[in-house]
Amino acid sequence: MGFLIWLIVGGIVGWLASLIMRTDGQQGILLNVIVGIIGAFLGGWLISPLVGTGTINEGISIGSVLVSLVGAVILLAIVNLFRRGRVR
Repeated sequence: MGFLIWLIVGGIVGWLASLIMRTDGQQGILLNVIVGIIGAFLGGWLISPLVGTGTINEGISIGSVLVSLVGAVILLAIVNLFRRGRVR
C-alpha cells in the first residue's frame, strides 16, 4: 500500500514541481513520478528535520506534501542548472 501511495503522491508532486519550474512540456508522466519520489526523498532528508514536519512515509499531511514539493523543485533546479547552465 505504501508503494502505491508513493507513486500517486510522487506523480502529483512531480507534476506540480514541473509546473512551478516550467519544465512540464519536457517531461512525461513517468518522469514526473520519478521527480516526485526523488524530490520527496530529498525533502524528507534535508528539509523535514529543519521545519519539524513528517515525511510522506509517516503519513500524508499538508506539511509532508509541501516538504516533498520543495524537494522536487530543488531537484528540478539542480537538473536545470546542469542541463542549461542556469536555473529558470
